[in-house]
Amino acid sequence: MTDITIQNFEQELITESMRQPVLLDIWAPWCGPCRTLGPLLEKLEMAYAGRFKLAKLNSDDQPEIAGQLSQAFGVRSIPFCVLFDQGQPVDGFVGAQPEAQIRAFLDRHVPSADEVQAEEEVQEAQALAAEGDADAALDRLQQAVAIDPANDAARCDYVKLLLERGHVAQARQAWEPMAGKAVLDARIAALGHWLDAAEKAATARGTEALTAAIAANRRDFEARFELAQTHFAAGRFTEAMDELLEILMRDKAWNGELARKAYVAILELMTKPAPKPAAGAEAAKKGTLEVAGKAAVQAPADPVVDQYRRKLSMALF
Repeated sequence: MTDITIQNFEQELITESMRQPVLLDIWAPWCGPCRTLGPLLEKLEMAYAGRFKLAKLNSDDQPEIAGQLSQAFGVRSIPFCVLFDQGQPVDGFVGAQPEAQIRAFLDRHVPSADEVQAEEEVQEAQALAAEGDADAALDRLQQAVAIDPANDAARCDYVKLLLERGHVAQARQAWEPMAGKAVLDARIAALGHWLDAAEKAATARGTEALTAAIAANRRDFEARFELAQTHFAAGRFTEAMDELLEILMRDKAWNGELARKAYVAILELMTKPAPKPAAGAEAAKKGTLEVAGKAAVQAPADPVVDQYRRKLSMALF
């Protein structure tokens, strides 16, 4: 439990909520219901074992923060609790609620114990992969998916590493539970295209035969796409996009826009994820209080990805 002041608001509430949900309890010493609610919240913080952090704000001592939050939510009474997640106030409740009702509130926003454990496995896998121990990283990701099967981010990392290691059948099995979400999730769709390429590469013609077919007929799109799939399957992404681009420049709509879809999938796989936003950074610069942090953050620039995005744009438009 942390006492919030104007001095530590940025670090202990906004920035801390990027790491885990933070429940802010706005109270006052003269408030009877506050004295009932406070110990209950402290008990729940212990019971949830690190799945959320409790912060307390004395509205008499910190009227500026309490006033902004009250105005933002249209609340004029205490106790008043606001849940912060990813630098933003996302929900709240007023009054000394029963324990069961507060647990229901928390469970709508706070990760489950399995989700927390799975995320720890993912972080450990990322560290192991960075150290070059791909096999150990695979084991960690497999555990993460087993613990929390609904964690699509962990499942995507697992499928990606399986494909990088050449375990195509396992990758297909791991990807299938997400297949229905491919229409709405670009990363899941991209992994599906990579899987298709890896499966087809097993029976593809050799590179020499495909190159000869293309040399004999530059509009042999079947051969060119087969060559692109071979490069794609092996992780030679730029080589694959070069071949796909040749198709797009000649026939954008070929085979249901299959070349464009594969090209976009490769760009998605090559694009580094955006870092978590530095919540409230602008407020820190200005020396003023902002209740909500800045959520939108650009992914780090990659000159190769940017170059191939421009090539795609020129070919399509």
